[in-house]
Amino acid sequence: MVDDSDWTTVGEQIRQARLGAGISQAELAARVGLDRTMIAKVESGGRRIDALELIRLTTALDVPIDYLLQRRPAVISRRAELLAEDSDTDAARKSQRLDIALSAWLGDVRQMLDAGTLRARPPTRYDRHLKSEDEARMAARWLRRAHGVGDAPIDTLMEFSELSGQYVLVSELPGDGASLVDGDLAVAVVSTNGDPGRRRATAAHELGHLVLGDEYSSDLAVHLSRADREGLINAFAAELLLPLAAFAGCSRNGNLREELIGLAARYRTSWSLALRQAEQAGWVDVTTRRKLSQASPTRAEFMDAVGWSPQPDLDAVRVPPGYSHAVMEAWRRHLVTGSRAVELLHGQIARDDLPPRDDADLTL
Repeated sequence: MVDDSDWTTVGEQIRQARLGAGISQAELAARVGLDRTMIAKVESGGRRIDALELIRLTTALDVPIDYLLQRRPAVISRRAELLAEDSDTDAARKSQRLDIALSAWLGDVRQMLDAGTLRARPPTRYDRHLKSEDEARMAARWLRRAHGVGDAPIDTLMEFSELSGQYVLVSELPGDGASLVDGDLAVAVVSTNGDPGRRRATAAHELGHLVLGDEYSSDLAVHLSRADREGLINAFAAELLLPLAAFAGCSRNGNLREELIGLAARYRTSWSLALRQAEQAGWVDVTTRRKLSQASPTRAEFMDAVGWSPQPDLDAVRVPPGYSHAVMEAWRRHLVTGSRAVELLHGQIARDDLPPRDDADLTL
């Protein structure tokens, strides 16, 4: 099942998953029917596990089998490293659960690639080294032009990210989101926590990690601190979602607050991001921005600004459109069962939404 040299990796993955679940070695041992000392040996790589024990461990830890058996990709953005063996902080657990979700989502996308129903888009990379937030905004404008969006609102960030080579999953997760790059494949997860504007900001931020690079690569201003690098990513994300040029196209003849609400609604951004961009555009000063931030717009105000038309994004749609088509094609070609297709679509459909079909001979 596993080469001798890989048992240490398996043990480390079990340890990380246990910490992410917030349980002790003794608690895990009780769940799988082993002695605590055996769990310690497993985590250190000093004891092998058989297939039945592996299944019990994945069930107890609520992780896919592949997560325990495969080495974790090296490039993972927005990860809070676990500090120690006994670390059980909330931040550490959230980081680990995001890690697990990312690995599982990576496996889903790779399954469609292996099935031949999905053709991966190469990750988009900005080929210039950044030194300032202004240059990060230039990169965002470059990406907008590359996809033919110009200064208009991005209708769906899910599809925009897929076009850029990053496959985004929206799921019920702790924290905000995370992303990773494994060879030529880039994936990201975005939590359903928070309002739609926050989700779009998270997705744009993770796309920035891909396009600009991060602290795990040599592309993004490695001489800067991590906080400064995150500042560049934030500037990229803000400009991607609400370009400064959008402010130049407004008349500013009416009520300032109403006009800003209109921009935030049309571009589907959070109120705080709209205010930060308004300050960058010279529409407001720091004092005015802080004053406006004290009273966030209501949902009625946002809906009124767009004529009461629904503006969904990263909500009901949980997986990218190209990936969704790939899953359905795999199902039509009898490469996956109906149950597996439902799993791969992460809540987009229920089993009853698929037409009847005999899946008795299928195993995937």
